Amino acid sequence: MRVNDRASGTNSRGEPVDIDRQAANAARVYDYLLGGTANFEVDRAAGEQSGAAFPGGIDGARASVRSNRDFLARAVRYLAGEVGIRQFLDLGTGIPNEDNVHHLAQQVAPDARVVGVDYDPVVLAHAHELLRSTPEGAVAFIDGDFREPEAVLEQAADTLDFSRPVAVMLVAILHLIDDDNDPYGLVGRLMDAVPSGSYLAMTHLTNDLLDMAETARILTEAMREPMVLRTRAEFARFFDGLELVEPGVVPVDEWRPDTPPTGTFIAHYAAVARKP
Repeated sequence: MRVNDRASGTNSRGEPVDIDRQAANAARVYDYLLGGTANFEVDRAAGEQSGAAFPGGIDGARASVRSNRDFLARAVRYLAGEVGIRQFLDLGTGIPNEDNVHHLAQQVAPDARVVGVDYDPVVLAHAHELLRSTPEGAVAFIDGDFREPEAVLEQAADTLDFSRPVAVMLVAILHLIDDDNDPYGLVGRLMDAVPSGSYLAMTHLTNDLLDMAETARILTEAMREPMVLRTRAEFARFFDGLELVEPGVVPVDEWRPDTPPTGTFIAHYAAVARKP
């Protein structure tokens, strides 16, 4: 691998972070489609190529990821505001921006405690931005992998009290986990660790709403992570044993929208559910 295929940064502890620029990365492609700048040429190329195959082209792809991000804001406001959740475990935090979970939660509830989890080196290099908290609340960041939930939960317990309700946020992450890694079991292990009154908020790419097969193929070839499309029934399985919040499992723009949903370029299902 050529030297200029890699870049370096430091994490929140000042330790060096080695960034692979040879393969695209889901967090960085997502950042590019949202208009961010924490991405490399390989990520922009993957975004453009997969966007060209997306119904509606690159503009449709950008609208799709924005609709997913807008759901995140609505879900956090609902959980922190209407429900009164004060603890959030955000897996797959992504590149820091103005609408990360900790920003949104502490805008509603300054005493909210939030733990972000990610393993992408670019996210780690920006981790200092993920650690900004209100004086009343707390924010922590874990260099961790969703596929190792017990290790994540052990570290998160330094900030979160798992005897009190926690909102587990899995927004646009499960479609990066193939069946060989037992995604249903991973979600189940997380929800087993939180008490009654906790919540699960999720979105997931699907082929039900738009023809996403070619877009998924291009991204799978470009990235280290696979892009797995699941049906509505397969997505709903993640909520087995939980109480779905109205309106249940719906296209992402139909979950408690602030404005009438357009139904245009929607490629994700979304749902929020309570652990009884």
